[in-house]
Amino acid sequence: MITLNTKIIYRFLGITAILNGIFMFIALPFSFYYEEPEKWGILNAGIITVFIGLLLYLFNKPTSTNIQKKEGYLIVTLGWLTLSITGMLPYLLSGAIPSVTDAFFETISGYSTTGSSILTDIEAMPKGILFWRSATHWIGGMGIIVLTIAILPLLGIGGMQLFMAEAPGPSADKLHPRITDTAKRLYLIYLLLTFVQFFLLKVAGMTWFDAINHAMATLSTGGFSTKNSSVAFYNHLPLVQYIIIFFMFVAGTNFVLTYFALKGKIQKVFKSEEFRYYLFGVLGISAIVISIIYFFQDPNLQTSIAHPMVYGRAESAIRHGLFQVISVVTTTGFVSADFTMWSYFATGIFFALFFTGGSAGSTSGGIKVVRHIVMLKNSFLEFKKALHPNAIIPVRYDGKKINQTIVFNILSFFIIYMLIFIISSVILTLLGLDFMSAMGAAASSLGNIGPAIGSVSPVDSFAHLSVGAKWFCSFLMLIGRLELFTVLILFTPFFWRKS
Repeated sequence: MITLNTKIIYRFLGITAILNGIFMFIALPFSFYYEEPEKWGILNAGIITVFIGLLLYLFNKPTSTNIQKKEGYLIVTLGWLTLSITGMLPYLLSGAIPSVTDAFFETISGYSTTGSSILTDIEAMPKGILFWRSATHWIGGMGIIVLTIAILPLLGIGGMQLFMAEAPGPSADKLHPRITDTAKRLYLIYLLLTFVQFFLLKVAGMTWFDAINHAMATLSTGGFSTKNSSVAFYNHLPLVQYIIIFFMFVAGTNFVLTYFALKGKIQKVFKSEEFRYYLFGVLGISAIVISIIYFFQDPNLQTSIAHPMVYGRAESAIRHGLFQVISVVTTTGFVSADFTMWSYFATGIFFALFFTGGSAGSTSGGIKVVRHIVMLKNSFLEFKKALHPNAIIPVRYDGKKINQTIVFNILSFFIIYMLIFIISSVILTLLGLDFMSAMGAAASSLGNIGPAIGSVSPVDSFAHLSVGAKWFCSFLMLIGRLELFTVLILFTPFFWRKS
């Protein structure tokens, strides 16, 4: 068996739990302000979580502070499980969600920024619990692992292996050569954008409570709303939806590019091949969906384009088309209308978008645009190689040659991703879902999207799923959030062999 530095693993899990408990305390002022009895449950959950964290931290002083790759993978996976197990305590101890299965599902859906929910009446939930629910999104969005590696030097622990395990995608962009400085800059951008969106949403007509919750859910590409009808509740306030559209798009953009944009280096943003595909892909698909809404939907049908049409049919079609396409591509999962009512063709388009994802280095889930670019380029090169078998034609991205190892990694990722989706769809039918709903739930959970098709459509919840189906979807959310390899590598025999 492999020799692991278990003390550094436990110590890191302790740090994770302590930070999680502190975030729970931040939800307390909302419960006290609204005089909710659930505040004691949140308080007790925070105390228990911090206490567990302190025990793990104080009684596990490592002799070596070096984190190797294997420890990094274990820390990240176990860290997310620690978050989810402790994060469900406010739901359980307050009585807001008394079922362990439902509480765990809601919690891991939050941390993985999936946004699927078992709640059937969100507006009846206590405000403190709703804030905590949104906070799980915000914590998971950038990844509490990144937040933690920003402070690890203070604890004498290096964090590069953690960062690589948390962000295993093909993007290796750095804002600064030191990984901790990179993490700090990322979180400053994250915090700044959240505050700006909160301010704009408040000015546009949201209450301050709804504004902060929707800002956290948007920047994390999570999608938890404080309203039963999600953002469709604000169809009478188009400006609110346009603000969310913009910030969803930004959240789905590589944060390194966002950093350059904020520094005024706009040319660097448009030089990015992934950003150009992302931008024009979203605009092109939105144009198709907008045409479907405008030309083929009955404007008097409540379910086709949600009323009221404040500025006319054309504006309404543009707004809802853009909103839903960006929401699904970025895996945010907010809903302004039920896209499954826009014809089978539109439903097919959105189902295909479940397998897109935003940019690498963003808070979105899914396969990611850059992987699609590399796969398509490699496929076209195979046609050329068929005509010129002796030619050496490398795949290029952003004008640079891509190492063949990276190409193989991306192809492997895609094959495993699709294989898991197919197997998961079959398993969910075994667990009680009809085939269309099973495919929707599998694609949505694995891609961290939220709304799906069938009985888990944008206007439905996951409450009706069986206990087994909820736990299985929770597992899919976890491996989807950590991009497959980080979790699945733990199930391989060679991971546990001595290196």
